[in-house]
Amino acid sequence: MAKSLKVTIAAGGTAGHINPALAVAKLLRERKPGSNILFVGADDGMETDLVPREGFAIETLTVSNFLRSLRPKDVMHNVRAVGAIRRAFHRADEILDSFRPDVVLGTGGYASFPILHQAAHRHIPTALHEANAVPGLATRMVCDKVDRILVSFAESRDQYKHADRVIAVGMPVQEEFVFTKREDARRELGLGDEPLIVSAWGSLGAREMNKKIVDFMRLELNEPWRHVHATGSFGWRWMPEYVREHGVDLARHPRITMQEYIYNMPTLMAAADVVISRAGASTLNEIAAAATPCIIVPSPNVTNNHQERNAAILEHRGAAIVLHERDCDGETLFQTTKALLADDDRRQAMRKAMRDVAVIDSADRIYRILLELAETRRA
Repeated sequence: MAKSLKVTIAAGGTAGHINPALAVAKLLRERKPGSNILFVGADDGMETDLVPREGFAIETLTVSNFLRSLRPKDVMHNVRAVGAIRRAFHRADEILDSFRPDVVLGTGGYASFPILHQAAHRHIPTALHEANAVPGLATRMVCDKVDRILVSFAESRDQYKHADRVIAVGMPVQEEFVFTKREDARRELGLGDEPLIVSAWGSLGAREMNKKIVDFMRLELNEPWRHVHATGSFGWRWMPEYVREHGVDLARHPRITMQEYIYNMPTLMAAADVVISRAGASTLNEIAAAATPCIIVPSPNVTNNHQERNAAILEHRGAAIVLHERDCDGETLFQTTKALLADDDRRQAMRKAMRDVAVIDSADRIYRILLELAETRRA
């Protein structure tokens, strides 16, 4: 095989789709420095910020979601979405004609569907990575057309009709999650012996859970630990004022830090004693790679309850504490976190269980599959 490749990677919508794609792209850039890598995402997605930040080129297209409702306004939305998909197919054809990739990888989100669909139609080798235990709509729309279906959990194999195309590869995470040492991370952050809590509800944020974390903050004002919370892009618009209105003066309590997005998450997870988060597959695999004890609150507002199914896999293996949003408030979060910080033995057991869950060579597995697929293109 030639020393370099031309690879198109389609990903977008949330960090849960983008970060795994970046992990594979970084490995490809390292292993085959002459390779040409082009990302494709949505023109209004956060990938337009995250991808160039890592030094990769990106092209965009306009995509739309589908609503699961028969209300007249939602039906009209879906009619318009069909038109948007047709235009996205045309834009995907333009990108494929211009770039002429050897292989195409999609890691989820509606932005990945047009590129994978059109690439498969042109007989360009294609691979789709599905992060969640249950496939999402974009995956179901294209999984019968792609050459390889790559899943995070072996338990997901029976979700697909073409089992012979399904390969369990884990979830790619950036190498820093695996190799950053706890002592180095804590030194970089200027931490002493005090515990560190990291909390986030996803790259977009979750309004109700962000409200509950403010109650958590009010309860922790006099605790000796450090707490870093990421509001997400939507949360950042209203949460700073909401925090002040609820009696939390962050200027007077520097142990609590609130920010829109955490760009040094591998460092924070390595240093953390507890992570509090949703149950998106990307997040869970990053936590597993860092082997950090965690408290998970699955989102009830996702297709097929896939976050609850993701969380159940970790809970069953003793790697996570799972709280359901309907039963969870700031007090519950606070007391659960405080109890976990006081239980060294349980945290150690959770770290071990997390290491058993993590597939630390996931990006390498996907990289090798891409090489094999590209070989079929060039044969």
